[in-house]
Amino acid sequence: MFQRFTARAVVVGDRSGTVVPDAVVDVADGLVTWVGPAADAPPAGDAEVVALPGVLLPGLVNAHSHAPMVLFRGQGEGLPLDRWLGEVMWPREARLTGDDVEVAMTAASAELLRAGVTTSVEMYFSPERIAAAVGRTGARAVIATPLVPLPGMPPLEEQLAAAVDLAGTAPHDGTVEYGLGPHAAYTVPLPLLREAAGLARDRGLLLHLHVAETATEGGDLLAAHGLSVPALLAAHDVLGGRVLAAHCVHMDDGDLELWREYDVAVAHCPASNAKLASGVARLRDMLDRDIRVGLGTDGPASNDGLDLLADARLAAQLARLREASATALTAAEALWLATGAAADAIGRPDLGRLEVGRRADLVHVDTRDLAFEPVGDPADVITHLVWSGASRLVRDVWVGGRQVVAGGECTTVDAEALRIEVTERAARLARP
Repeated sequence: MFQRFTARAVVVGDRSGTVVPDAVVDVADGLVTWVGPAADAPPAGDAEVVALPGVLLPGLVNAHSHAPMVLFRGQGEGLPLDRWLGEVMWPREARLTGDDVEVAMTAASAELLRAGVTTSVEMYFSPERIAAAVGRTGARAVIATPLVPLPGMPPLEEQLAAAVDLAGTAPHDGTVEYGLGPHAAYTVPLPLLREAAGLARDRGLLLHLHVAETATEGGDLLAAHGLSVPALLAAHDVLGGRVLAAHCVHMDDGDLELWREYDVAVAHCPASNAKLASGVARLRDMLDRDIRVGLGTDGPASNDGLDLLADARLAAQLARLREASATALTAAEALWLATGAAADAIGRPDLGRLEVGRRADLVHVDTRDLAFEPVGDPADVITHLVWSGASRLVRDVWVGGRQVVAGGECTTVDAEALRIEVTERAARLARP
């Protein structure tokens, strides 16, 4: 089917913040086939024309999430990360069933889509059930099967073998991709990290792990080995290939140079870093070193939302505060971190930008609102998207040309029924 979308403007999703006023996006077979000014568009022919009153931007890409944690939203409030995990999250997660995960992920996926997020990198239990959930909602997911030594789980070697086997079952349509998700160097032994990294490189899989989230998490490793966590990962041949490191808050210059040397990508999670008082990452320094960075929400129990546009605004605010400079992160860069940069960070060049040949994941933001006035220059569109709370104005979303949000509501699932079911399951999991 050939579709033609017309809009007040198109935001491409590149670093420079390209905006095309009075624009057209053509879509066929789930891919973008033409983007540009309406005056230059080829003949529409028998296209289905979708005339939109607002702005079209690429589907947002969430580079780090544990979205099924909607079951635990708001729980453990006020605790630092180590106590939050050990005292609240891990005991409750030990009672999770596959059904819990699928219901929670379905609800979270609907929430993500309503906020314009069409792809998320998920690191959570029951990865097949996460895949089933996004299959229901029509979203995309890169699912890093977690490897973590929690009570009741198989030995890590068995977890790794199962994760590698699962990765071979992914479809080839770009909807679901499986990777490997060893939790962190402080929870997973270095020999297993090295083995997982080698398997990921051999198979072209994403290797996703937490690095330097808090100031103290690497203390025991430093005492034992005399190296920072990034240096330790390099020394044990964990780096190289598609490595995506979440958080990376406490990194010195040497650590950042290792990330640049090995082309390690970063999932920057400003909201959860702030809520858990983990710190403020050196975002400007990363970008200046050409380190690939994408924006992530983290889990909805540590954010507590899945609103990536809100996190783009916070990323810009924190970067400017950290550097004491109003130019430390531009609005265009902040939006790019949630679109094209995030796609680059997770190794998915088919996503994140409205360009010919990329997948037709489109987000319509209705600009008939005071928050989008005035627009005296095309760049003002991005300014308003970042600074004016635009996620509440997301009205329609398409994934691969298929509409999954219409009029601000997810069309593929019953959100109210999911809300009730999440409430009931969360109450069960909260009981000792």
